[in-house]
Order: sequence, then C-alpha cells, then structure tokens
Amino acid sequence: MMGQKATFTSKLGVIAATVGSAVGLGTVWRFPNEVQSNGGSVFLITYLLCVLLVGIPVMLAEFSVGRGSGSDAIGAYRKLTPLRPWWIVGVISVLAPYLIMMYYMVVAGWTLQYLWMSLSGALFDGVGSGAAEPEAFQAIMRHSLAEGWQPVFWTAVMIVVNLLVLMRGVQKGIERMANTLMPLLFVILLVFCVVSLNLPDAIDGVEYFLRPDWSKLDGGVLISAVGQAFFSLSLGMGILVTYSSYFPKSTNLPRTATTVSMLVFMVAVLMGLIIFPAVKSFGIEGSTQGTTLIFVTLPQIFMELPLPQLWAVLFFGLLVVAALTSTVSIAEVPIAYLTQTFRMPRRKACLLTLLPMLVFSTVCALSLGPWSGVQLFGMTIFDFLDYFTSNILLPVAAVGVCLYVGYGLPKRFFFKEVSNEGTVKFRYAPLFFWFVRIVAPLMILAAFANKLFFE
Repeated sequence: MMGQKATFTSKLGVIAATVGSAVGLGTVWRFPNEVQSNGGSVFLITYLLCVLLVGIPVMLAEFSVGRGSGSDAIGAYRKLTPLRPWWIVGVISVLAPYLIMMYYMVVAGWTLQYLWMSLSGALFDGVGSGAAEPEAFQAIMRHSLAEGWQPVFWTAVMIVVNLLVLMRGVQKGIERMANTLMPLLFVILLVFCVVSLNLPDAIDGVEYFLRPDWSKLDGGVLISAVGQAFFSLSLGMGILVTYSSYFPKSTNLPRTATTVSMLVFMVAVLMGLIIFPAVKSFGIEGSTQGTTLIFVTLPQIFMELPLPQLWAVLFFGLLVVAALTSTVSIAEVPIAYLTQTFRMPRRKACLLTLLPMLVFSTVCALSLGPWSGVQLFGMTIFDFLDYFTSNILLPVAAVGVCLYVGYGLPKRFFFKEVSNEGTVKFRYAPLFFWFVRIVAPLMILAAFANKLFFE
C-alpha cells in the first residue's frame, strides 16, 4: 500500500494493535525479576504510579505527533516542523527499533523453538518424571546456543512469519493479527493464573507478590519502576508514533492511552500471579531472572504438574504471541518510513527491511555461541546491541519526544490533539502537558543515568 492512507478500522483494532506492540517478552521475564529485587508490591505500586505519571503522558505525546501528522516516525517531525532539526529525534526513533530487531528476532526465535520442542515432546526427553532438575533444562539451552544452527533456523522462521503478516498491510495484516492474537494471549494468561493460584501453598506466593516490604522503598525502586514503565509501554521506539498515524481522527487519544497502559499493567500483574505462587509452591527460589525463568524454572514447574507437555505448549504459545505482535510492530517502523518517504511499494519495503535481518540476526544468534569470542566493548554483539539501544538510543528518543511536544510545537497542538479539536473533554490536559514537558523527561533521564553510570 502506498502512502499513509491506511487506518485501523475499529476501536478494537486500535487497542489490540497498540497493546500488542507493548506487550513483549520483556513484560514476561523482566517484571518478575524487578518485583523480586525491589520489595514485592512496593515495586508494583511504584510501577503503577510511573505508568500513570510517565507512561501515559509520554504515550499521549507520541500519539499526538503520530496522529497529528499522519506520517511515519521521521516524516512526522519534518511535516510538523519542516524548518527545524527535530527530525533527528525521528531518525533515532527509526534507528533504535531496527537495531533492536537484530537481536530481538533471535529471542523471538527461541520462543518458536521451545514451542516446537514442547509440541514434539523433545523439551522433556531425558528428564525423569518428578526430577525436574534445572541442569537438564540448562543443558538444552546451552547445547542449542553452542550448535548455533538451531537459533539461526528459528530466527529465520520468525522473520518469515513477520514478513507474511506485514506484507498483507495495516488492516489485513497488523490489525487482523492483533484482533485474533491479543484476546488469545489474555485467555491463556487467565488459564495459567487460575492454575497457579490453585497450587498448594500458592497463597505464600501471592503474599510475597502483594505484601509490601517498605524497608526497600528508596530511590532505586523508583528508578527501576520508571525503567519498567518505559520498556513495557514501548516508549521512544517510534512504534507509538507510527501506529497512531493509523488511528482514525475520531480516536479518543486519552482513553486509548489509558486503556492500553492499564491492559499492559494487567498483563504484568497476571504474570506476577502466575510466577510467584508457582515458584513458592514448588520451592524454587532465586530463579525469576530473565531467560532462566522462561527456559529453566518454568519447564521445571511444568514437570511437577499433570500433563506437563500441555502446559508447556500453552505457555510457549503465549510467548510466541507476545513475540510476534511486538516484532511486527518493531518492523513496521522502518517499513512505514520507506513506504511514505520514498513512495516505495509496501511489498518491496517489507523485503528491504526484513531480508537483511536474516544476516544481521544470524550474526547476533551466533554471537551467543560459536562467535562468542567476537566482542564489542567487552560484550557479545547480542549484548552490545541490547545495551546500546536500551541505555542510550531509547531514552534519548523518549526525552526528545517530550521536549518536542513540550517546547518544539505550539502548546495548542497537544491540547488540540488530545481533545480531538475540542470534541473530547479532557480536564487533565494541562496537568499531562506539564508532565510531558518537565516531569517525564527528568524521570527518564534519572532512570537511565542511574543504569548507565551506577549499575
């Protein structure tokens, strides 16, 4: 499809696509670790406040730029302020997701690999019933990474799936996929939540998750909560600007931002209610960190349940859904730029964006195995890209959006967009504008300065 005429066709499509872009694998494995490290519900409460005070205002800022311009993440700045250099923020917002896609496709490929292993039963081969030794599941991941070809193959499969979805366009591809997969994701989450809450001694995990440890309430918790809100809502990645350019002009931006943010928060809470009761019930401590949680701890837990293969299929199916909706949204940012700036046919833009990714993601996958000796600043290529995008590009882009809306555009622009030119009452618009202009940039800078210089 040429140009920027495509729009989402329904309110469900707007919400489902935007939530799908935000609910990624980071919500699944980053959130439990943050909760464990930062005082249980003390972090949960602080995270909610950060979503309200930072997440929603910045999301509204990005929505206003995207829908107000009706253009891609670079074209939006050029269209709204053609004679000023704010387009640099857009360049960063396109560069960041492309670099993220290089390694995120590898992680997404892992979810496909583990779904296949769950379906075939290979995940539990050689693991005795009731034993559920972590070493067995750790060995599976180590062997896969060391061989190299398995993550490369499954990464390629994920890229091809993305290509098939994106080539169908905004309505038949992105929106239709989101309308189908996001309800499925919530159904699977609720099923796991019910199962986890009915495990023996599940109440201990619920209390751990929801009972605050006020002794851990300090500036570090606030910084961590800002970071979690930032990542869980896909701020600064150009995704929200791009997707909001597909919003119909009648879309209620404040309601959409609030609904999306609360649904993302709900996913995080449901993950907490799944993970912590299960971990406490089976006495598996200290294993809620990153890939260990997903690929070692949870398979251990599945081994302790009746029908372990069924639960593994459902869980890794859930991860595939989260991975697909988020990778599609990441890839759409450069695709939208190519179709609108260079008037490139969508099919060609999709191929130009994703086919080189077969090479780039292969390098990232192999950097965790056979090519692990290739280092950049003491990090593997995979880890370097993660560090560079997360700690430098994304916070710069998010702060740039805030400063752009707060200072680079006329004040009336924000109020016009969030009120749909006066047809929607939003009494908190002046407060939110103040948060966009001052509070959100300072909190984002504090969070990432802490991560960059003090961790």
